[in-house]
Amino acid sequence: MDQETILDYWLDIVGPERWYTADDALDADIRERFFAAWAAARDERLGFWASDARGALALIILTDQFPRNMFREDPRAFATDWLGRKAAESALHRGWDLRVPEPERQFFYLPLMHAECQSDQDRCVRLLASRMPQTGAQNLLHARAHREVIRRFGRFPYRNAALGRSTTPAEAAFLEEGGYGALMRELQPV
Repeated sequence: MDQETILDYWLDIVGPERWYTADDALDADIRERFFAAWAAARDERLGFWASDARGALALIILTDQFPRNMFREDPRAFATDWLGRKAAESALHRGWDLRVPEPERQFFYLPLMHAECQSDQDRCVRLLASRMPQTGAQNLLHARAHREVIRRFGRFPYRNAALGRSTTPAEAAFLEEGGYGALMRELQPV
């Protein structure tokens, strides 16, 4: 498995229309094609990929995005988030995100959006607002919603079941009142 195979598959074959669509067939295809590469990354055998912009992008997609497809409702969906965040931080420090065109640039920022950390959430919102002027409006709305969830709860309540965490009464009320979808509607510009 190489970096270009991951990038070609995600950026060209799957493409923006299907990046955020729950699709069992797509999830199964990603699992079949990329599980071995994900396991190698999880075992920290692919860190060398993060030595240039495209390699870092491939590693971020493999460790941050693909697990969310491969392992829905499973703790492994979040098991390599730290690796994606590490690759993203290094790439951002070097300005590599700006070497990649929109809309794929967003994948450098998603590990921050997926983090259960307020400062990462704040940084994600700033980066999307300043570095994705052409295609970032919808992503910025999602980033603002993620940030608000972390501001309220310090974590993402919709991960609790997969991660074996107890849900607080405030989190339960949030989920019962529509959770993330309701928050998105609340933040939507009029």
